[in-house]
Amino acid sequence: MSLSPEELKRYDRQIMLFGKEGQLKLKRTTICIIGVGGLGSPAAIYATAAGFGRVILVDKERVELTNLNRQILHWTSDIGEEKVVSALKKLTKLNPNVSIEVINEEIREDNVHEIIKEADIVLDCLDNWRTRLIVNKACVEERKILIHAGIRGLDGQLMVIVPGKTPCLYCVFGEIREEEGKFPVVGPTPAIMASLQVLEAIKLATGYGKPLLNKLLIFEGHHTSFSEIPIERRKNCPICGHLD
Repeated sequence: MSLSPEELKRYDRQIMLFGKEGQLKLKRTTICIIGVGGLGSPAAIYATAAGFGRVILVDKERVELTNLNRQILHWTSDIGEEKVVSALKKLTKLNPNVSIEVINEEIREDNVHEIIKEADIVLDCLDNWRTRLIVNKACVEERKILIHAGIRGLDGQLMVIVPGKTPCLYCVFGEIREEEGKFPVVGPTPAIMASLQVLEAIKLATGYGKPLLNKLLIFEGHHTSFSEIPIERRKNCPICGHLD
């Protein structure tokens, strides 16, 4: 595998950071983005623009009018269309060098392993904890890197899970009780957290920089501040406690 003259020019500014070999590492990396909404839309844009060789998009929903304040891959003309199809149309135009694949399915315990099996890195761009914990368990079992982000209102959180080396979502949050109904969100909040998800994925894929390991990053948009909370693996975690 090599970089074409067009790719060398396209990625020139980031090759200045991590070199041609780093860019080749991105090209060899498959990233699976689960959820193509408020988090998944900007994450998919930046992952595609960065030159991850293969981007897999997973979502079952269709575009609705209420999505459009934050789900920037989807436009007014896309209302009623499957989100993965709407995303595919834009991303293939953004970077034709990247293989974009779509899976129009809801994540379930009986299909999640098949969905993530070829991914090197999985992005949790979901909006509910039941599905997040399904993905977390599968990534631990398959030893896949999982990058979690969550948002509400002006606030967000970020966490990188490397099975066997860092806490998993269950270690930190356990069985979270779902809140019912809609939750507030303004577009820039998921955009900030999704950008950080892709930044962590780039660092992990290329080996450039220091990934966010064993820490929970908290963003508080009301006064624009970031803080880090140290986190540890739970030896008795039913999901990852058995891993070496």
